[in-house]
Amino acid sequence: MQLTRNAKLILERYMLKDSKGSLIETTEQVFLRVAKNISKEEEKYSGEVKKWEKSFFKAMSDLEFIPNLPTFTNAGRELQQLAACFVLPVEDSIEGIFQSVKDMAIIQKTGGGTGFSFSRLRPEGSRVKETGGVASGPVSFMHVFDCGTAAIKEGGIRRGANMGVLSIDHPDIEKFISCKDSGDFSNFNISVAITDEFMKSVVNDASFELKFKNQVYKKLNARKFFHEFSKHSWLTGDPGVLFIDTINKANPTPKIGKIESTNPCGEQPLLPYESCILGSINLEKCVKNKKIDFEKLEQLIHLGVRFLDDCIDASSYPLKQIEETVKKNRKIGLGVMGFANMLILLGVSYNSQKAIDTAEELMKFFQQKAREASEQLAKERGVFPNYPSSIWNGKRKLRNATITTIAPTGTIAIIADTSAGIEPLFAVIYERDTTFGKMLDINSLFKEKIKKYHLSNKVLTTIARRGDLKKSNLSEEIKDLFITAHQIPPSMHIKIQAIFQKYTDNAVSKTVNLPETATIEDIKKCYFLSWNLKCKGTTVYRYGSKKNQVLSFINRKKFNFFNRQ
Repeated sequence: MQLTRNAKLILERYMLKDSKGSLIETTEQVFLRVAKNISKEEEKYSGEVKKWEKSFFKAMSDLEFIPNLPTFTNAGRELQQLAACFVLPVEDSIEGIFQSVKDMAIIQKTGGGTGFSFSRLRPEGSRVKETGGVASGPVSFMHVFDCGTAAIKEGGIRRGANMGVLSIDHPDIEKFISCKDSGDFSNFNISVAITDEFMKSVVNDASFELKFKNQVYKKLNARKFFHEFSKHSWLTGDPGVLFIDTINKANPTPKIGKIESTNPCGEQPLLPYESCILGSINLEKCVKNKKIDFEKLEQLIHLGVRFLDDCIDASSYPLKQIEETVKKNRKIGLGVMGFANMLILLGVSYNSQKAIDTAEELMKFFQQKAREASEQLAKERGVFPNYPSSIWNGKRKLRNATITTIAPTGTIAIIADTSAGIEPLFAVIYERDTTFGKMLDINSLFKEKIKKYHLSNKVLTTIARRGDLKKSNLSEEIKDLFITAHQIPPSMHIKIQAIFQKYTDNAVSKTVNLPETATIEDIKKCYFLSWNLKCKGTTVYRYGSKKNQVLSFINRKKFNFFNRQ
């Protein structure tokens, strides 16, 4: 197992430490601890504990499959809370609101991120019968959640994260879309839950009603308001959009409840009081002789589904309601990382029809084999308890209500030293803002080109200022393969996302990176294309629209790349 400097820095945060904070665990022992802990669940199923311990350990230590971070942090330790993704309800009462704040604190303490819909809260200024006063409204109460998160570090390791959602027709939607303009809500991503009806109103230049409990508060022109919230996305990167009707059309248990929100990065739509454990397969490890190694990929898919299903039983749950919902639906989220690096190894440019075709071939296979793996587990272990009330009833016997998810994999991709999720390369050289300070990131496959072509520090400094190879002396073929996010048209970002969504049960976390020169019209086009292609949500980010952005180009006169890798 060879880990980069950055990977070691990250993993050290998840290693066991003594009372003085000194490490008492090696990187290899982290993977072994997790493998031992999860494979114990095989005792009541296959009985082959040692076999699966060995298989889980090998897949993780070879950086072929990596679970979400709480699994590294908590498996085999006192907390034993393994999920990264949670959604909580927010009821329209002081008791309900502060119960959700308390539940959020408990979850974030164990390493989970939380999503909320604030659409049930009465609008600002509404009369409160019990007190005779007036309601503060959703945005006001979001401050309470934001401050609560700021006071908590997830598992003592990282800052908490939230998703705040408000329905497009809520009377406070105008205030909601601008709530991050002044720099508030730093612990929130926010998204508007957009209906098909609203999007059709935009197309028809019609009005739409803002209402609460069937009381109409106001009418707005849909097209003008669409421009308005797109303007705020242009200004700050927020809000994103959730196409809530598309999400609920794919809800596997519609009789159990309606989906209102997602986890903080948007890839996991969940019912209230539900969580999900994620894991990702490193696609870069599934290339052989410039072709996709489907045999290896299938093996990893079956391993990943089994691992995540075992995690449901192995996990402790911060709330009883969550445990009940999770164990009745048994949702898991197996996904991928390293797609951009896979394309490079295949000799395919991300900005090409061939990339779209590759994504389709890959994910059609991935979804098919993931469902076969869940079907096999159902034969061994039984279907999920809510199966009779699910869309699968009478069609296919599955162990899990959902199986696949495409997560952003920001941190675990650093551990695996591969490209994040299904994103194109942000840049071939860039800086990442972390709790360790600025972290230099050089794409692993580009490092090979640095050695092969003996690129000097001066050349690398020039490349780093742009992040891409456009003005380098490297061949056009290399420039095409190492194309970066800002060189790729927004439509291609969305087309790739749509293909992955087509074969994904849950949702897809994908950022449409836009240059600083992008316009509000560009953002509106992104949202429309995303809706038309049946994506479940869209996040756009115009470079420089946040004061503190995680990834950035390196614009310095002097920088020694060879001492920082």
